[in-house]
Amino acid sequence: MTTFLLAATAVLVLNVVVGAARVLRGPTTRDRTTALLLLSTTGTAALVVLAHATGTPALRDAALALVALATVTVVVRVAAERGWS
Repeated sequence: MTTFLLAATAVLVLNVVVGAARVLRGPTTRDRTTALLLLSTTGTAALVVLAHATGTPALRDAALALVALATVTVVVRVAAERGWS
């Protein structure tokens, strides 16, 4: 089971690496923000799966922090787009 979880983590990390290219070359800021949100969600999933595979609860805490940062990023981006102060 651990081998499967580590393989799933590898696939998720590969997805993050490929998604990083979209962040770097996105034609608009909205595309880059959407790709960044995808990366944070995928990174969170990778951390949670890795935490379960290795039995390291600190990785779950890191995943929670990553989700919180992604939420703040989206809120700030939407507020800037709508002109809120």
